[in-house]
Amino acid sequence: MGVDKDLSNNNSSRWGTASCPHVVQVPTVVVMVGLPARGKTYISKKLTRYLNWIGIDTRAFNVGELRRAATDKYRSHDFFRTDNAEAQAIRAKCAQIALDNACEWLANGGQVAVVDATNTTRDRRRMIVDICTVKHPFKLFFIESICDDPEIVQANIIEVKICGPDYIGMDKNKAMEDFQMRISHYEAGYESLDYKHDRNLSFIQIFNQGERFLVNKLAGHLQSRVVYYLMNIHVLPRTIYITRHGESQMNLTGRIGGDSELSDRGCQYADALAKFIEKEKIPNLRVWTSQLKRTIQTAKHINAPKEHWKALNEIDAGICEGMTYEEIQEKHPEEFALRDQDKFHYRYPSGESYQDLVARLEPVIMELERQENVLVICHQAVARCLLAYFQDKNSASLPYLKVPLHTVLKLTPVAYGCNVEFISLNVEAVNTHRDKPSNVSVKRSSIDALETVPDHV
Repeated sequence: MGVDKDLSNNNSSRWGTASCPHVVQVPTVVVMVGLPARGKTYISKKLTRYLNWIGIDTRAFNVGELRRAATDKYRSHDFFRTDNAEAQAIRAKCAQIALDNACEWLANGGQVAVVDATNTTRDRRRMIVDICTVKHPFKLFFIESICDDPEIVQANIIEVKICGPDYIGMDKNKAMEDFQMRISHYEAGYESLDYKHDRNLSFIQIFNQGERFLVNKLAGHLQSRVVYYLMNIHVLPRTIYITRHGESQMNLTGRIGGDSELSDRGCQYADALAKFIEKEKIPNLRVWTSQLKRTIQTAKHINAPKEHWKALNEIDAGICEGMTYEEIQEKHPEEFALRDQDKFHYRYPSGESYQDLVARLEPVIMELERQENVLVICHQAVARCLLAYFQDKNSASLPYLKVPLHTVLKLTPVAYGCNVEFISLNVEAVNTHRDKPSNVSVKRSSIDALETVPDHV
C-alpha cells in the first residue's frame, strides 16, 4: 500500500485521509449463519475487530446475549425444541430486537453491523432480507460456517460452550450432553444456504474452519475485503511474539526515526532475546524484522528463518526524522502541538500518520493470521499498531500503548480474544514512552490558524 507523501502544509496533509476511503459506500449488514459450536461468534468478533482496526466503524449484535437477558436462567436444551412455542417466541423476539438495533445503529452513522445468531432457516433469512434491503437501503452479506468434522465441533464445545454463561455451575459432562441435544434441535430444521434457492444473495460458506470456501455474488469492495480476511484467519494453536529492537544509539540521544546501530545495551538485549527464544522451544518459528539496521541486528543471534519486511519499518517522521522532541517543539511548534491534539490522525509533514501506518501494516496482519508461530522484531509505533489489533484498542488509545524496550510481548490467541504477557528480559534501556497530555486546549480562528497548548511535553 502506498503512503501519501503530500508535501503541502494544508489541513488534510496534517491529518491524513481515511484508512479505507470509499470502501463503505452503503451501510452493510453482515449476518452469521450456522449451527451452534461452529465458530460463528469467533468469526464475528474477529471480523468486527479487523474492520474497526482498518477504520471501518463496525459493531456486533449478539442474539444469545439478548436471549440470556430475556430469560431468568437457562435450564435445559428444551428451550431450543422446535415444539416449545413459548421459547420459540422469545427467541424470535430477541432475533428481531438484534436486527432492529443493528439497523438503527447503521441509520445513525454506523458502517457495518454484524448480526451474530444461528439464522438457520430460510424463513428467518427471508425476513432479514426484507428488513435490510426493502425496509432499509442497506447491503447484505451472509457468512455461513459449516462444520461436519466431529473433532472440530467437540473442541469448540469444550473450549467455549460448556464454560459459557449458560452452564455456570453445571457438571461438565451434563453440560456437554445438554449442548449436544441443543445442537440436535437446531439440526432438525437447519436449511443451509444453497445456490438453487439463494443465488441472488451475497454470501460465503466456510467449511470446517477454512478447509474450503464457497463464495457467491460479491457486491462491492467491502464484501471482497471481508472474504479475503475470512480466507486468511485460522484457529490453530499458536503464539505470536512481538518485541521492539534493542536500544539504539539514537534512543540514547532521544532522537526519533533514523537507521542507527544498536547501543551496547541493545547488543546485550539481542543476546538475551536469542537465549529467551531458544529456551521457549518454539516449533516452526519464523522471525520477521523491518529493513532497518537495529531490528536486523537484534535478530542476528536467533536460530530461525528470517524475513525483512519494509512494511515493518518505523513510522516515517518526515521533516522531523532524526530530531528530538525538544527540537521539534522549538523548530516546528505548531506541528508539535497539532500532533498532541490528535496523534492517530496527525501526519508528519512529508511523512506518515498512525492512520497511514495501520494501512501499511494490513498485509502484515493478514500474514500473521495465516502463520503459526512468529516473532516480530519491529519499532515502537509499529508494535503499538499490531498490539492494538490483537487487543481491540481504538484509535484514540493506540498511539499511547506502552511497549517498552527490551520486553517481549507474548500473544496467545484464545476463543474470543488474545491473552498478552509482557516479559522483561532484564536488560536496562532508556524509556522512550511519551504519555498523552492530560489537558490540551484548542482555539480555532480558521482552519489554518490553530493554537494548541499542551500542559506538558
